[in-house]
Amino acid sequence: MSSDNGYIHALRFASLTALYDPVVAMTSRERTFKSALLDGVALQPEQRVLDVGCGTGTLGCMVAQREPALEMHGIDGDPAILARARRKSVERGVSVNFSHAMSAELPFPDSHFDSVLSSLFFHHLDYDAKQRTLAEIHRVLKPAGRLHIADWGAAQDSLMRAAFLIIQLVDGFRTTQDNVRGKLPGMVEQAGFKEVHVDGRFRTMLGTIEIVRAEKSHATPTSC
Repeated sequence: MSSDNGYIHALRFASLTALYDPVVAMTSRERTFKSALLDGVALQPEQRVLDVGCGTGTLGCMVAQREPALEMHGIDGDPAILARARRKSVERGVSVNFSHAMSAELPFPDSHFDSVLSSLFFHHLDYDAKQRTLAEIHRVLKPAGRLHIADWGAAQDSLMRAAFLIIQLVDGFRTTQDNVRGKLPGMVEQAGFKEVHVDGRFRTMLGTIEIVRAEKSHATPTSC
């Protein structure tokens, strides 16, 4: 379950981690939205790409399958889920560098990555943690580097809003309220990114997933 420092596991309780992949696949149209996310990423050989909150490594493995010659990294705060990610990369025959780290303290130098990705992670963070994570992502991206996020967003209608209550009951109302209120794109812009766009929205069994794309700005991030 959540630890004293507010850490939320993939399905909130550590004992449910083994169910994460089948639950996400069944309820979120995972292959569809992650493929759409990657369709917007200009993957090239020799690039460095980071998946923040990589979970069981599905997205990182998809990236490595699309462009095997790039350098793929994934970080997560849960050692147990990282062990699953490493096994998955071996099973799929791809190279992904998985590291244990927290999103607000990324263990990488400034201007290190060409692209940073994240899927179904930001709704685990409260407002302050979202801000700190976005600031860290901005720091580790190269100039003109791109951020691509797929996560729960503003509900398209009352049915999607009602469906999202299940996520809020599981992951908490405090962390998910910014997502369902549609605040994430604005928070990305406040963190110093430019060209912030919502590239797509997907109806799922548990609510609306939106894809947010942005580019690193050379300006100093705005304090909130």
